[in-house]
Amino acid sequence: MKLKYKIIAKLTATLTVLLTIWAIFFYMAMIEEINDEVDDALDSYAETLIIRKLAGQDMPTTSDGSNNQYYITEVTEEYAKSKPIIIYKDSIAYMEEKKETEPARVLITIFPDENNTYHQLTVLTPTIEKEDLRLSIAKWIILLYAAMLIVIIIVNIIVFQKNIRPLYILLKWIEDYKTGGKNRPLDNPTNVTEFRKLNAAASEFANRHEKLFEEQKMFIGNASHEMQTPLAICINRIELLMDDENLTEKQMEELFKTKQTLEHLTKLNKSLLLLSKIENKQFTDTVQLNLDELILKYLGDYKAVYKSRNITTECRMESHFTVSIHETLAVMLMTNLLKNSYAHNRPDGHITIEADKNHITIANTSDSDGALDAEHIFEKFYQGSKREGSTGLGLAICDSICKISGLSLTYAYRHGMHCFTIERKK
Repeated sequence: MKLKYKIIAKLTATLTVLLTIWAIFFYMAMIEEINDEVDDALDSYAETLIIRKLAGQDMPTTSDGSNNQYYITEVTEEYAKSKPIIIYKDSIAYMEEKKETEPARVLITIFPDENNTYHQLTVLTPTIEKEDLRLSIAKWIILLYAAMLIVIIIVNIIVFQKNIRPLYILLKWIEDYKTGGKNRPLDNPTNVTEFRKLNAAASEFANRHEKLFEEQKMFIGNASHEMQTPLAICINRIELLMDDENLTEKQMEELFKTKQTLEHLTKLNKSLLLLSKIENKQFTDTVQLNLDELILKYLGDYKAVYKSRNITTECRMESHFTVSIHETLAVMLMTNLLKNSYAHNRPDGHITIEADKNHITIANTSDSDGALDAEHIFEKFYQGSKREGSTGLGLAICDSICKISGLSLTYAYRHGMHCFTIERKK
């Protein structure tokens, strides 16, 4: 997940929780305020009724045409002392004026008269309007909450993207950077101290890396040259010795083995040099190539070798598998896989090549009874079974070529066949 999406997700979750808590408390506060206003009105009405009752004045009818309604009942002293002086509650009451049951806010209070007789006054007022007000408040809180959440998130996204832009410029520069290639200077002006330090560190690291890369190239080239020259001299001297007619059969055999060893060292040296160049990304020039056409081209060169062991081939090409790759590396990749399908095949075996726009698979019948070690098969010098003349670097080179070309090389064992598949990295 990208940094901005992760921050937006966490910010949204945090704001959702915080604003939900705020909305709940705000709603509760508003309802409490509404109840206070209703209770104050009930207090005022109850006070008027108590004053008239104690003064001996005529009491209004229990339903005087207004929204308020009251009842006065005489209670015992014990009952009066067991109850609070005043109670507020929400209830359901029958309204005489409307002849129906409605939600109501109720005030209950107990007071004594001059004869020390206790009376319980119940005053109530319908709260249908209050319920409507509650629903209206809840609706507007939800709307304002959602709008505030969206606005805050949008503002944070805009501010975040504007302030984090230098980071993405730096990441793009690093992504496009090619060791040993022509790279544009890092142009990333910013007044953020951390980003300035990051830019300086990235530029310094790139300069150090280029210097080390050049030194490594020079060392590898010199080392390879210094090794190739004495190896070639040794091989030539052995060949001269082998031309001597006075050599015994035993001496000739030993010289031949020595020559084979030196030739293997020469081949190994060249393979290591090639692998080092690939991993150091010295093959930077790429072209669009159809790997299916390329493998068919070189398959013709190998058919004569395959025929010597009676190995048949089958090609199923549905469409072109086009990739951006260095042409020399593409040839190495295809030829190494074709060689591998021959080396690990059996007499009277079979090779199948399948391709479409997303992948290309080269499968060959196995020369053994089981699969190769999929975890180690692409490691340097790994060989499932030692083969004469093999350096153990062929598949490692193929894997490195795929990695620097944005491809993946995988191995599977299916129906008695070794299957190597090249596809684009996901």
